[in-house]
Amino acid sequence: MKTFTPSYLKEFTEKVFVEFGIPEYHARIASGILALSDIRGIDSHGVARLYSYAGLLSEGRINPNPKIEIIREKKSVCTVDGDNGLGLVVGHYANLIAIEKAKTFGSGWVSVFNTNHFGIAGYYVLEALKHDMIGWAMTNSTKLVAPLWGAERMLGTNPIAIAFPGLEEPPIVIDLATSAAAFGKIEIAMRADSNIPEGWIINKDGVTTTYPKDMIDGGALLPLGSTREAGGHKGYALASMVDILTAVLSGANWGPFAPPFALRQEIPERSVGKGIGHFFGAMEIDGFMEVDEFKKRIDDWISVMRNTKSVEGKQVVIPGDPEREEEIIRSKNGIPLSDKVVEDLRAISAMTGVPFEAD
Repeated sequence: MKTFTPSYLKEFTEKVFVEFGIPEYHARIASGILALSDIRGIDSHGVARLYSYAGLLSEGRINPNPKIEIIREKKSVCTVDGDNGLGLVVGHYANLIAIEKAKTFGSGWVSVFNTNHFGIAGYYVLEALKHDMIGWAMTNSTKLVAPLWGAERMLGTNPIAIAFPGLEEPPIVIDLATSAAAFGKIEIAMRADSNIPEGWIINKDGVTTTYPKDMIDGGALLPLGSTREAGGHKGYALASMVDILTAVLSGANWGPFAPPFALRQEIPERSVGKGIGHFFGAMEIDGFMEVDEFKKRIDDWISVMRNTKSVEGKQVVIPGDPEREEEIIRSKNGIPLSDKVVEDLRAISAMTGVPFEAD
């Protein structure tokens, strides 16, 4: 395990994107989103994902300089064609459109197709907070999750994020996958050669297992909640909602037809749209009540929840607390990277000629 400063990793990432033909101002946006993921402790979506982006760019499967445009629009809603651009860039601009529409109409809702992996959903809702808005973000993704009582991959991990600003308290930031676990956690367990909790995955025969390799070798993630008895039908319903809003509504590939993010993943036999899809929303708080009054009420909500009687040795957590606390620690101590991630970054350095000092 090696540790790097956030600024060093961001600078390296930005230069790598530029080497693949991405304009500098787009590269700054993209590297900033990956850096935010790392600094907030979401290791599965930070610089560790650069190898997959580099692979897709080198194979010509991502357009480095897309023309992102609105193709259909009606007042507060619109559909954006991402022109097969880097999802980190397409998502950034589509989210800005939602925010600008909210300034005009009170809310803005943007569906996106013909795009790619957009990083952490939390980035986009944090941007909405800068405008005193409630932000929404979601995306569909490569098939990894079995539907309820299914024994094969049909849906992505399909994350949802929403954020609410506080006045004196930090914002509430909800960012969750609609699967029992994020795929990145399976990858981390694989690298560590360790088992995972019961209820996260099934093997290729549809039987629950704690061996991460069983999922890689033809198995699937389970929906949030796991089995029907444990509430898996709710996670399945949420994943379906995300798939429909991001992909069916926009014209992207939905369900099992969503293209893979990693080159080693299976490419679907047919297409039902273009790329994957995103969905963004922004809501003007002052259309409901005075902004500061809402923020005070959020502060009160946080205070009451945080002071809940807790089980021994535990502290009640507010959504967003773990990431905010990790951000404080990593801003001071740096970003720890596993040997495998460092190895991938060295390979990218050799591929692009961008220096990477790991020692």
